[in-house]
Amino acid sequence: MLMCDNLHTGLASKDKARGVVGREQKGIITVDPSTADILKSKLTTVIFPIIYIIVFAVGLPTNMMALWVFIFRTKKKHPAAIYMANLALSDILFVVCIPLKIAYHFKENNWTYGEGLCKVLVGFFYGNMYCSILFITCLSVQRYWVIAHPLSEQRKNNQIATGVCIAIWIFIWLSTTPLYMYKQTAHINNLNITTCHDVNIIHNIEDPFPDVKHAFIYFMFMGGFVFLVPTLISIVAYACLLKTLAGSMGDNSVGKSRNKAVVLIITVLVTFLICFIPSNIMLLIHYYLLKDGNLNNAYGFYITTLCLSSLNSCLDPFIYYFVSEDFRDNVRNTLLCRSNRTVDRMKVSFNSLKYSKKTNTYTSDNSNTQTSNC
Repeated sequence: MLMCDNLHTGLASKDKARGVVGREQKGIITVDPSTADILKSKLTTVIFPIIYIIVFAVGLPTNMMALWVFIFRTKKKHPAAIYMANLALSDILFVVCIPLKIAYHFKENNWTYGEGLCKVLVGFFYGNMYCSILFITCLSVQRYWVIAHPLSEQRKNNQIATGVCIAIWIFIWLSTTPLYMYKQTAHINNLNITTCHDVNIIHNIEDPFPDVKHAFIYFMFMGGFVFLVPTLISIVAYACLLKTLAGSMGDNSVGKSRNKAVVLIITVLVTFLICFIPSNIMLLIHYYLLKDGNLNNAYGFYITTLCLSSLNSCLDPFIYYFVSEDFRDNVRNTLLCRSNRTVDRMKVSFNSLKYSKKTNTYTSDNSNTQTSNC
């Protein structure tokens, strides 16, 4: 967010206003030329909306298909499917709000939909980011648990996964509440636009902390507790997973499981490197500087990382693909318009064919089965 100075102290404080800092005099909010350049730049009015269009065009259909597959095509529910279904739902809730973001940037960062919708957009944006981090962490831990404890009770694991998902949704709902408690829009008179979450109004440049206190505390807590801790847990889980697979190299099936684990780790690593790590680090740096009224020289990079964080809605379906073989099969059958009954018949036929090859017999398609030795 940019910082807008709400001072009435005249020219005495003008020299202290640096970088992305503006001022309000007699109720009129203005921003300095550097801030105006950012708000009018091609980065925010052309590149950002194009990225959001890609996220919407790719993220909406892929996540809707994934959710449909998890709910209607996945017969045997397991913890991974439960986590992935909730992750897909989180992505859908965010992606359906993206057209508002696209219109906002195409209108040269002019928000015309009111304070309420701005708060909803901001809440869904950060809610999806932190929701994705938590569900991906759950998938990482669950993936290790399946390899390390293959005989664990399935029903109990499903109950645990369901309880964890409910807890995550409640936590995200409560943790995004502070974003609705302070004003997110600001009308910039000298640009004749109303920004959404891009400008912070600072009443006293000498003591800006009271005006950014809620945002500072919120992002420091979320960055440390909801980003850093789950990231470390994911790293430990995948390290333990690789160690477990390395200790079972004598098993013929380990090589295939190891390859799948490596691909999954790479996919999750790319998601974190593009979407979560840069944005959360820059959020911490930005608000740490903002609370002291210091200049953020990397503001352009900061807002770019926030935009790129939305790409997680496009990358998450790849995680589903590499985590679950059932998901891959169900998506393939869905795209080929195969019903569950057709798939079941194909499996029976395939299994019969495999059996006949093993026993050197021929099995007919009708109910009167005849066999003959070759």
